[in-house]
Amino acid sequence: MAAAGRVARVVLDSPLPQLDHFFDYAVPDELAAEAQPGVRVRVPLRTAGRIADGYLVELAEPGDEYEGTLSPLEAVVSPARVLTDGVWRLARRLADRSAGTASDILRLAVPSRMVRVEKAWLARDREADVRPTPPAHPVRGYGDGVLEAAVAANERLALRPLSFPSALPDGTWVGEWAITLAALAAATWSEGRTAIIAVPDHRDLEQLAAALTAVVPPAAVVRADAGQANADRYRGFLEALSGPRIVIGNRSVVYAPAERLGLLVVWEDSDPLHAEPLSPYVHARDAALVRQELEGCALVIGGLVRSVEAQRLVELGWLRDIGPERAYTPKVVLTANQQAEEAAARAARIPSSAWRAAREALTGGEGRPAGPVLVQVARPGYAPVLACAKCGQAARCNRCTGPLGQSRAGATPACAWCGALATDWRCDHCEHDRFRMVTVGSGRTAEELGRAFPGTRVVLADGDHPVLRVGAAPALVVATRGAEPIAEGGYRAVLLLDGERMLARETLHVAEDCLRWWASAASLAAPGAPTVLVGVSGTLARDFATGRLAAFAHAELVDRRALRFPPAVRLASVTGADEVVREVVAAVDPDLLIDVLGPAPVDDRLVRAILRFEYAKGAEVAAAVRAAVVKNATRRRKAPAGRGGYRPAPTLRVRFDDPEIL
Repeated sequence: MAAAGRVARVVLDSPLPQLDHFFDYAVPDELAAEAQPGVRVRVPLRTAGRIADGYLVELAEPGDEYEGTLSPLEAVVSPARVLTDGVWRLARRLADRSAGTASDILRLAVPSRMVRVEKAWLARDREADVRPTPPAHPVRGYGDGVLEAAVAANERLALRPLSFPSALPDGTWVGEWAITLAALAAATWSEGRTAIIAVPDHRDLEQLAAALTAVVPPAAVVRADAGQANADRYRGFLEALSGPRIVIGNRSVVYAPAERLGLLVVWEDSDPLHAEPLSPYVHARDAALVRQELEGCALVIGGLVRSVEAQRLVELGWLRDIGPERAYTPKVVLTANQQAEEAAARAARIPSSAWRAAREALTGGEGRPAGPVLVQVARPGYAPVLACAKCGQAARCNRCTGPLGQSRAGATPACAWCGALATDWRCDHCEHDRFRMVTVGSGRTAEELGRAFPGTRVVLADGDHPVLRVGAAPALVVATRGAEPIAEGGYRAVLLLDGERMLARETLHVAEDCLRWWASAASLAAPGAPTVLVGVSGTLARDFATGRLAAFAHAELVDRRALRFPPAVRLASVTGADEVVREVVAAVDPDLLIDVLGPAPVDDRLVRAILRFEYAKGAEVAAAVRAAVVKNATRRRKAPAGRGGYRPAPTLRVRFDDPEIL
């Protein structure tokens, strides 16, 4: 379509809220062929003759609303149409929903341009593109064609998965959940539609990628990993523009371009890694829900533990609860943190029942083969937290008051913040100069278990010692939560230590997080192998042991409704200078709000107010808050003495649906 004489509507690549709208430019004749919706462009700004980058979103006919002469486009950066209409509509809707700017969403959706990669893609023979093929394997465990039919009908599902390790045809072991999602994605792709799957981290991504190799050609899978080089990420992005694909990645993959989007999956949506730390802070689950509404594709939200947010959608009828024909529940043993009888168990700080389970798994017996044992602990390091040996007060750095920890046996304690060695440390309460360990990390636990099980290989897996897989030979694998490697054939026993310490975190999601950590470790056990939860009792432990995870999510939702906590209601936090925060709160009609908490001090300069409101009022609240943000960004501020042209940056931060605000 010839663009000459038409109006190019451009969104600028700028974080300034006052610039978050369309700018109209004339399309000169020399750029008419390349000036198409979705391309990157450069445009002039009237201020100081500057040039700005942006995206041409749409072409419109000249209208009567503007009688002057439009400035022409400066340049079309590339003919590649990298911004699809679907992604633009998603970015606009999410920005409006969260009182943010569309350009902030587009930075997550469209990677930085890599010229060589783009030129190679533009010159590629499109006839060589991969074509969909019939699925190699059906989804197993849910009935013949049940899940495939639900996805083909574009249903919204809350998936309860099978949670045990399985072997692929090439001998690679992955979680059964990865095989289920791979089969669903293959069925979608075989119909000529795109499937997008978002998982929390690289470990889940490796399992999913391995499962996909067994059911679809490698060229059909596009990987969008935050750990990729810029060139690889842009190459994958362009590949997703080339036709139906299976796109897998981390949280930002929910913005991937898709030709005929058929399936959108968010796996383990309760994992905090799905929460976007950049403005406008949109959670991957929320982005997926909005995209499904806009494009009408199938949606699957699932995980080993159901999130409270997903449970709310199930009870509203927005998601359909679906599970396997025969539910599988790991064998969970609850044990108190009592004094062990055996000397070796006392040395390893574990109860006798847990020690015996580990010994039997390492040695075999009663027809069961010997194999590896997984030991999950709360913290990495050797002694992450130290205290004064005399008065018990937490040991703090004398330089910056950061917490002191010990990296290995005999090492000088060091500050976790500034790294200074505590060579001349003295307690600021009693002047004592000796430490004692308060918490024991993965390194010290591995050392103690090595003494308790002499001659047994000990494998340490944490952030500093990443391990993705271990063999089937007997070994003690000590791993921090979320860093557990996959064992061939599954672990013969799983010990979950430090449960009480994990539950001691002060956050609204602590019980949900602990269930997810424990369930993730238990899912790596071989069928019938014991999972021993140490030192935790009560309703939470019983729900975990009996597999009543959806019932736990329901009970948690009931409590939050009574307290008016998310997700029963929505909230928005407004942080900034006291005067500015009060202006933003005052700009919102009180009839739209349930209440306002604060403003309360955050530090010496800033305060924070929390707005609580019903979901139905969310659009109106977001619009009012966004108008106040734009007003604050454009106001003139008095310059400090001696700095006539200086304008201090506005101090205001708005975040809707903050997961850690309570």
